[in-house]
Amino acid sequence: MSELAPLQPVEYLLVGHVAVDLTPAGKQLGGTVSYAALTARALGLRVGVVTSAGGDAPLHLLDGIQIFNIPTAQSTVFENIRTENGRRQTLHHRAAPISFEHVPPIWRDAPIVHLAPIAQEVDPAMAKQFRSSWVGVTPQGWMRGWDEKGSVFAKAWENSEQVLGQAGGVVISLEDVNRDLEVVEWMAHHTGLLCFTEGDQGAVLHWHGDRRRFRPVPVEEVDATGAGDIFAAAFFTRLWRTRDPWEAARFATSLAAHSVTRAGLQGIPTQREIEHCLMEVLS
Repeated sequence: MSELAPLQPVEYLLVGHVAVDLTPAGKQLGGTVSYAALTARALGLRVGVVTSAGGDAPLHLLDGIQIFNIPTAQSTVFENIRTENGRRQTLHHRAAPISFEHVPPIWRDAPIVHLAPIAQEVDPAMAKQFRSSWVGVTPQGWMRGWDEKGSVFAKAWENSEQVLGQAGGVVISLEDVNRDLEVVEWMAHHTGLLCFTEGDQGAVLHWHGDRRRFRPVPVEEVDATGAGDIFAAAFFTRLWRTRDPWEAARFATSLAAHSVTRAGLQGIPTQREIEHCLMEVLS
């Protein structure tokens, strides 16, 4: 939906850049916002996105999702290259920054707000500016830096306390913290609810001083791109609906596992998968 169309209230609001990912198969729509928005919609929520994207981003793939787009000449563009030593990532372009003033007033009291930076584009102060919303955070974009050639590297999350102390829930991956479990423990002590994902090893949830691991069902992995974003949206949504973090983590772990059996945005959960995972959780 164009930003010129009348906006309607939403239940799940995402804030962050969509990305144009350069892959061997060509340009693809990516970014946490894209995967999480489509997942929340598949879970039955009315979804809105505040982003900044140029004409190079195939936003038509987010059909059925309301989009408020901040004008920019070119979208955020990432190139990911798999190497023997892991992923090598390059940032070729970054779209316009996003602040609370960009959020349409009709969306400022959305029940769920998901701050989803991918390139330092979201103002961290937003974590405390949605006063009537439950705020979930996937902070990977605040934990990335890049050099003059665009080569991306992991960096310390500056002023993280101001977000961790305000967020209702935080989802990170071990890759986000450069596999440093001490950082995970520190973050868990500074926020009420922290979940970190470990790929095919599942997820670990820290809540009220307790810590539990959730293992995924074994699947044949085709493409893990976006699995963490699908996990986050499923976790935040189920947590909002049930107020049960353990159930939410179990559901999100199962749903994210199914997503890696397909490539790219094709991994967005199907209704059959959602129903199957709900039955697993509730049985």
